[in-house]
Amino acid sequence: MDWVNGILRFDSFFAVTIGILVLFVGRQLNNVFRPLKEFSIPEPVTGGILFSVIIAIVYSVSDIAIEFDLVARDVLLVYFFTTIGINASLKDLLKGGLPLVILLAITIAYMMVQNFTGIGVAKAFGLDSPVGMLGGSVSLIGGHGTAIAWAPRISEGYGISNAMEIGVACATFGLILASLMGGPIAKFLITRHDLKPEKKEALDVGVTDQESNGHITGFDFLDAILSIHICVILGYLLNEAIAEMGLQLPLFVTCLFAGIVMTNIVHNIGFRRITGTRWPARKPAVALIADIALGTFLAMSLMSMQLWTLIDLAGPIFAILTAQFIVAVLINIFVVFPAMGKNYDAAVICSGFGGISLGSTPTAMANMSAVSQRYGNSHLAFIIVPLVCAFFIDLVNALMIPYFLANF
Repeated sequence: MDWVNGILRFDSFFAVTIGILVLFVGRQLNNVFRPLKEFSIPEPVTGGILFSVIIAIVYSVSDIAIEFDLVARDVLLVYFFTTIGINASLKDLLKGGLPLVILLAITIAYMMVQNFTGIGVAKAFGLDSPVGMLGGSVSLIGGHGTAIAWAPRISEGYGISNAMEIGVACATFGLILASLMGGPIAKFLITRHDLKPEKKEALDVGVTDQESNGHITGFDFLDAILSIHICVILGYLLNEAIAEMGLQLPLFVTCLFAGIVMTNIVHNIGFRRITGTRWPARKPAVALIADIALGTFLAMSLMSMQLWTLIDLAGPIFAILTAQFIVAVLINIFVVFPAMGKNYDAAVICSGFGGISLGSTPTAMANMSAVSQRYGNSHLAFIIVPLVCAFFIDLVNALMIPYFLANF
């Protein structure tokens, strides 16, 4: 913990500790305020937003800015997506083939609508089209990473001096909206159409009370950790090989694919001889680690938001995000849900699409996790949503952003 020029900076150890505390606070709030649980608002979202507001109040009163070292947070993201890969069997991937293609097509079309919406609202305020792009797929479906990567180019190429501030502000507010919209959308669809899971499935993220009560041993936990680390090492090597070919992918994407490869090709071969157990795909210990990693990651992401930096941009950004929110809800209910089959899986997928449409892939997964823990798991949703969100979206956005900037 350091104090420099009015900035109180917490190192990675303190950041993780506070993140865990935020997660517990969010859980308690969801238990006390029933509507939060009723609408499947993820616990890290509840706690994270509360802490970010408290930190903003501290800044406004004392002029002390609180910052966090988030290196450990990014490691947790790698852990989480590796567990998703480990849980993906070839049978599941084949089953998700057509729904994945349909969801990808909808997502690409939605990204175009999102950009036209941002540009249209920006022009209504007398702002240039690149500002609308910053309130479109650059920051919303692209998230903070894409916004930070493109803001300098937009600033230099189109004379938008505060492009970085606009992009980060849209990504931040979008993340909050995405965290709050997925659960209510799923509840609306499940209640209106009286939906239930076709069969009872073990949770992909999290475990039931019965599973956690004496059914996960220390060696089960270490077995899962060892498997995750093996996949992360392979994912890192794959990431380096891809980088040598000139293609940059986030590490968590290649670790996700490494988990899929290990589960479907290696599986039991040789692993039993080392650990005395089967490869831990779909085991409670893996689901438990996924829940811990995702919850802590999202809590740290939300608690570290510096809300006071966004006040000056609130007017136009509020208008853009209001329009984007309405479009996202309508697309979810009237396009994604029918196209995915109007069943329980489709409702869970909609909660995830709500998360990615304005936020990020972890937000999508947290929304689906909260819905699954309340109503029942949808393994299909946990297969196709991360593949669309974590891989294809970045590739499509990399092509779509320069096209829109050049032509609109």
